[in-house]
Amino acid sequence: MKTETVKSKAATQLNLIVRALRYRNYRLFFAGQSVSLIGTWMQQIALSWLVYRLTHSAFLLGFVGFAGQIPAFFFAPFAGAFADRWNRHTILILTQSLAMVQAFVLSFLVLTETIMIWHVLVLNICLGIINAFDMPTRQSFLVEMIEDKKDLPNAIALNSSMFNGARLLGPSVAGILIAAVGEGTCFLINGVSYLAVIASLLLMKLAPKNVKPRTTKVWHEVKEGFSYASGFEPIKVILLMAALMSLMGMPYTVLMPIFAKDILHGGPDALGFLMGSAGVGALGGLLYLASKKSVLGLGRLIPLAAIIFGLGLVAFSFSRVFWFSLIVLLVIGLGQMIQMAASNTLLQTIVDDDKRGRIMSFFTTAVMGMTPFGSLFAGALASKIGAPWTIFIGGIACLAGAAFFTKRLPALREKIRPIYIKMGIIPEINSGIQNVPELLIPE
Repeated sequence: MKTETVKSKAATQLNLIVRALRYRNYRLFFAGQSVSLIGTWMQQIALSWLVYRLTHSAFLLGFVGFAGQIPAFFFAPFAGAFADRWNRHTILILTQSLAMVQAFVLSFLVLTETIMIWHVLVLNICLGIINAFDMPTRQSFLVEMIEDKKDLPNAIALNSSMFNGARLLGPSVAGILIAAVGEGTCFLINGVSYLAVIASLLLMKLAPKNVKPRTTKVWHEVKEGFSYASGFEPIKVILLMAALMSLMGMPYTVLMPIFAKDILHGGPDALGFLMGSAGVGALGGLLYLASKKSVLGLGRLIPLAAIIFGLGLVAFSFSRVFWFSLIVLLVIGLGQMIQMAASNTLLQTIVDDDKRGRIMSFFTTAVMGMTPFGSLFAGALASKIGAPWTIFIGGIACLAGAAFFTKRLPALREKIRPIYIKMGIIPEINSGIQNVPELLIPE
């Protein structure tokens, strides 16, 4: 009897974690993206190894990362305006098709042994432009796939879990394939994997969406979105926190080949395991987020996760033992992805629907647009003071950001609370907010 009760509770918990999968369009999207993202992670690991093999330069390793991510800084805000104007489904089919072509071209150049570093730079810039339009569109498209908006946080958490599940498998497979047959095969597999997500998009059955014609210029809509984001403190602070994490914390991934080869004395397989370990931690954290029944408490999770991430980076910077580095990367992955996914979910919950594409484009700019500056800075700094001290400085910066967010948290709760009352997330008592119990305040 007790065993049956335990099984029943486990089944209930599992249904809670995967509840967004009951929507057909989201199931298709989830399946297609799961396949495609494995290829994406394989390409990312293979690309970093290829650059380091060709150049043996920490600076160029960072510069290639900068070249692939800087387009998001310039193009993502405009991409958000287009996502609010145009059919998001059509945009995604186009961006995924172009990304597939990029992977096939890169594969051809490597397999024919004609690849040069300038080829990598140009192709990475092209992919960066594609991603600048793809990411905010994909984030805002989630709303169209989820019929009951109460399940949107779960869909976002599952989406991030899918990303990090691929992060677990992709790098490990890439490390084995690089050692066995070289980087070109990884790029080829990535190109083929895009067929899965394109097929899933084409199989979707979406309700006709009336996109209202806009008479205002795109630039004016970008300015309107910026004024909205900067004028509402919770959105502004969440975006600033995400930008800091991306600028100072995320570049650890760019320097990972140096740790794998020169500090921990491994090869491409070691690089794959290190990145895979961070993926395991991230996946665990996101399964925790997916199991949450409500968005309440996410505000408190953001600085807590940033503290975990920052402390993990500090510990990793001092590690010279492979197994200990794997353990620390579990913690880093956990903190990094909980912070980003909680920020994403909170933004999607509090933003106005007609500005969703633009706000998510600003989030893309904060995450992907700041990362290239961090990659460039990390590469330059690592060439001067070494990769370990560069990672250490990044960890301290993340801890400082967490302290700032924690200080602002009480004021943010006050501004978010009326939105939650209007949405029915927390009850309105006596037609006011002054009597809302402390336990119901959005944390």
